[in-house]
Amino acid sequence: MLSRLAAERATGVLMRERGTIYLCDGEVVHAESPVAPSLDVLLTARGALPADGWREAVSAAGARNRVGRFLVDSGRIAQGALELCHLGALYDAAYFVLGPSGTPARFRYGAAHWLGPVRPVPVAALERETLRRRALLHRIWSDPATDTAPLVRSHRGAEPPVTPRQAALLGRMDGVSTAADISLALGRPAFHTLVDLRRLAAAGIVTAAPPPAPAPLPTVLSQPSADPDVALLRRLRDALEAL
Repeated sequence: MLSRLAAERATGVLMRERGTIYLCDGEVVHAESPVAPSLDVLLTARGALPADGWREAVSAAGARNRVGRFLVDSGRIAQGALELCHLGALYDAAYFVLGPSGTPARFRYGAAHWLGPVRPVPVAALERETLRRRALLHRIWSDPATDTAPLVRSHRGAEPPVTPRQAALLGRMDGVSTAADISLALGRPAFHTLVDLRRLAAAGIVTAAPPPAPAPLPTVLSQPSADPDVALLRRLRDALEAL
């Protein structure tokens, strides 16, 4: 579908299960996914732009779909720095948007993102990069469980040394947070987090948290009762215990 839209030089938004991709004249101008930090998170986390500067730009130019242009023209960020961060955010989100999906994609013609074009990317280049990233993760560690599950450190005696970036990930593992949660908390591209997590999993340092224990069965009174609901619960309990 994306290739067909590129061939017809379509403008609008492609909506999939894990996010959206915006096209202008058949090229990709923006991508967003709930599991990847957005452009403003990446810019402010790295200190490239204060949070107030981002909010002012959205307020002043969001209605005209020219937030990117406003940031550069007002001197809040250099054109090259904006393009670099935007490309990182675009490829990062698109990796998840273009992943396997259980629902059909939809395209709304004419829709434009309020950021406005920064540096368009050809669809073919986006597809190649998405496939390259998928293959890289598989080479590192073929089990994708750490991509989406809550994470914990493995219990082992001696661990191999880790990089400072990996150590920051380990410090965020609490058995509840996922890769997406950790990426957002640290203000890092989500795909980079997946790479580090797969390397940690391959080294035996990180694993997916075990599923929570099932809730205990309700206690049923042992004395005889004329209540049919209590009698039914007792029979269910006896049947389960006999399994």
